[in-house]
Amino acid sequence: MPRIIGVDIPSNKKIVIALTYIYGIGPKLSADILKTVNIDPEVRAKDVSDEDLSRLASEIQKNYVVEGPLHRQIRQNIQRLKDIQCYRGIRHRRGLPVRGQRTQSNSRTRKGPKKTVAGKKKAVKG
Repeated sequence: MPRIIGVDIPSNKKIVIALTYIYGIGPKLSADILKTVNIDPEVRAKDVSDEDLSRLASEIQKNYVVEGPLHRQIRQNIQRLKDIQCYRGIRHRRGLPVRGQRTQSNSRTRKGPKKTVAGKKKAVKG
């Protein structure tokens, strides 16, 4: 199993697909990187030479933000929104949908399981 930037990529998949296992690299970016370093996208990851893997790793490290630094950058961006108390930051803090989705009938993923509120009791005739 080849290892690039601390991530084990599957050896039996084509290299263009295997690169997408790195956080921050999608199919388009993977194809662009392979074109830059002149590696055939159809070759399997196990068949890529060590020299090509090192060229690939250096290209990714030099020109792209992936894995740990990308996670850190996203976390810092969300923290900045919370600190300046803008609308999106408040939604993040409260655990509600951030991008304008409705919340009356949906958004259970963001809000968690239903919290049942006891209803009003009926008056007893007597």
